[in-house]
Amino acid sequence: MPLTYLVSGASSGFGAAIARRTIADGHRVIAAARRRDRLEGLRAELGERLLPLPLDVTDRAAVATLPASLPEGWREVDVLVNNAGLALGLDPAQRAKLSDWDTMVATNVTGLLHLTHAILPGMVTRDRGHVINLSSTAGRYPYPGGHVYGASKAFVMQFSLNLRADLVGTNVRVTDLEPGLVGGTEFSTVRLGDPARAAVVYAGTTPLTPADIAEAVAWVVGLPAHVNINRIEIMPTCQAPGPLAIKRRER
Repeated sequence: MPLTYLVSGASSGFGAAIARRTIADGHRVIAAARRRDRLEGLRAELGERLLPLPLDVTDRAAVATLPASLPEGWREVDVLVNNAGLALGLDPAQRAKLSDWDTMVATNVTGLLHLTHAILPGMVTRDRGHVINLSSTAGRYPYPGGHVYGASKAFVMQFSLNLRADLVGTNVRVTDLEPGLVGGTEFSTVRLGDPARAAVVYAGTTPLTPADIAEAVAWVVGLPAHVNINRIEIMPTCQAPGPLAIKRRER
C-alpha cells in the first residue's frame, strides 16, 4: 500500500535523498523546505507523486496550520521525517555567537517539536503512522565546538524515546536515526561558511552518503507494523567513538 511521507528539509542532502528513495519505492512525498526553487526542481525530477511545500519549520503559525492547509488527498501523513536541522560554527562555547545558538535551537529543537505536534494527533486518531527523527552521533559523543548542536541532537534522541513511551499500545512508531560522518550534503559548508574548509572535513575518508540514510529510513518503515526500531546509530567504517580527552600540562 503506498504511503504518504512528509519530509522536512527536503530541498537537499538527506531530505532530497529520502524523497528520491521513497518515490522509487512507490510512495508519495510532501517535500517541505524553505527553498521553493529546489522543491520545484525535485518536482520536475520526480513527478506528481512529490508535492512541493514551501515551509520554514521555525514559522510557528505555518507549521500549526499545515495539516489543514494540505490539498485534499494529502492530509493523512503516514510517515513524518523530521530532517530539517543545521549546525553553525565550531568555535568553543565561550566565543560562539549567541545568534547561532538561537538558530540551532529554533530549528533542531523547536521546529521539530512543532511539526511533530501538528502531525502526531492525526496519526494517533488513525492508529497508524511513523515518526522518524534525524538526530546525530554528536548527541551522544561530545567534541570541541559541538556544544549547542550536540545538545540539540541529544534532545532529539531523548524526545524520540519519550514519544514512544507516550505512544505505547498504539500502532504509531517512533525511530531516532543517528548518523555520524556523512558527505555529499551542505552540512559542513553551512556550518563553516566556506566550501574549501568544508571539503577538508571529508579529505581521506569514505563517509556515509545521503543515500545510506535514505536506505535506513526505507528499512525501518518497511518492517512489519508491530516492529518498532527505537534508535539506529550509523557510522562509516572510517569513524569510531574515541577515548576521553585528557589534557596534560607541560612541566
